[in-house]
Amino acid sequence: MVIGKIWKEVVVGRDQTAGGVKNFLFLVEAKMASETPAQAVGNVPPEPSPAKRKRLKECFEYGNRIAAQENFDYAADVYTECIVGEPGNALYVQAFLSNLKKKFNNNKRGQALGFFKLAPLKAALKKAVHSKDWVNVFRIGAEALKINPWDTGVLTALSQACEQCGYHEAQLVYLKQALDANPKDVEMCRRCARTLAELKLYDQAIAMWHKVEQLKPNDPEAPKAIADLTVRKTIEVGGYDETGESRRRIEAAGGEVRTPDALSRRDRLEMEIKRQPTNLPLYYELAEIYVRDGEYARAEQLMAKAYEITKDVAAKEKLEDLQLRRLRQALAEAEKEYRSNPSDQTKQKMVAAQKALWSKELEVYKDRVERFPNNLAFRFELGVRYQLNEMYEEAIKQYQIAQTDPRRKGVCLLNLGQCFEKIGQHRLAMKHFEDAVQEISDRDAENKKRALYSAAVLAYRLKDYRKAEQHASALAAMDYSYRNVGELLDKIAKRLEAQRGAATAEEEAVEVELPPGQDEE
Repeated sequence: MVIGKIWKEVVVGRDQTAGGVKNFLFLVEAKMASETPAQAVGNVPPEPSPAKRKRLKECFEYGNRIAAQENFDYAADVYTECIVGEPGNALYVQAFLSNLKKKFNNNKRGQALGFFKLAPLKAALKKAVHSKDWVNVFRIGAEALKINPWDTGVLTALSQACEQCGYHEAQLVYLKQALDANPKDVEMCRRCARTLAELKLYDQAIAMWHKVEQLKPNDPEAPKAIADLTVRKTIEVGGYDETGESRRRIEAAGGEVRTPDALSRRDRLEMEIKRQPTNLPLYYELAEIYVRDGEYARAEQLMAKAYEITKDVAAKEKLEDLQLRRLRQALAEAEKEYRSNPSDQTKQKMVAAQKALWSKELEVYKDRVERFPNNLAFRFELGVRYQLNEMYEEAIKQYQIAQTDPRRKGVCLLNLGQCFEKIGQHRLAMKHFEDAVQEISDRDAENKKRALYSAAVLAYRLKDYRKAEQHASALAAMDYSYRNVGELLDKIAKRLEAQRGAATAEEEAVEVELPPGQDEE
């Protein structure tokens, strides 16, 4: 009961401290140990039980949330449990490596002076490979990659372990990472081509063999492999048999034999997805083709299917992004129609499209903030959507949280000022506008001008003409053509002149009170 409670607390993201992550990982291992009686057979990792696979999936989703918050070290630890628990899961391996690339800013070197930390791990890894202890190869290899995810020796060992265990999709991920580190490694290209062929990704395999030919002219294996793969592709993708009987039957029936060359990339992707229904990159590429062809509804249906099959958060976000793209496209078309034919009808259509987009954006960012409550970028975007939908008090709450991010503090202060002004809190609004003027760098000229203009206009409305003049003058010095700042300065000058005239008249009208007995004659 206690374990279940702590597990729930950590999984929903309430405890993301270092201690929380350690508790999380401890519980993952404890639960998996209790739920996985199977042992490794012949040094090959056992197939995860349904209960263990469920825990690994929860672990993976938790890692995705941490990675989205840029807690790369913690995410790496969580992803390690995933790839050690199910080393053949290519999605886990991809997420693990992607997180490490972001951690090291894709520097292709990993940690500074990482060689000294890697040396003992690589020695242990070499020993595990020699003894064919694939379980430990995966565990040690993961720890080594956390120091340098581009170490080709470690990646080669992991790809070899995958090959021996039959994890070809995961093997391909490791090989591609090694090629990313050294694109001219002929042997790595060769291994990658063989793995692609094993996965029946014939076009990619042929392309990789062509790369081998370029790197090593007159290579005897490459042309033979290309010819062999071309035949295999024709037979399998075209649906023929080696005797040609399939072709003869189709032609006799008056049908058309579609050779692989006649298949479009779209057709191939649709076929590949049927063979690899959990391969998300295939869905992403096909969805982009649908969007390019203007088939937004079909693209959304495809990603909805991907999310239903994988339950991967990334697939859900891709679906949401597609929905937003469709609505933005609809708004752009409505705006274009209004510009070419201004009328009440086209204006209403444009306003309706705008409201539909803002409403969907609000729904999307509410969902993302719920999934990633510590992501300040999502908090800021949610605040913007609340503000656009005139939900100012809700927007204020999000901006006040998001302003702890120093990169967005100035804009948050500016937007807070606008929201406070909308709800009638003019003094609070003025304070936030002035704070925004101080916080926003001159390099961010557009937001700086917005802050100065907002401060000048509100000060004018509050009849603080001196302050209004100060902010309007600063804005005019930056950009005299900005909105109506010249006209605003003229109005301020007239008000100040009127104030000075009134003050002078008041001074002249004051009667001097003389001491008793000294009245004027």
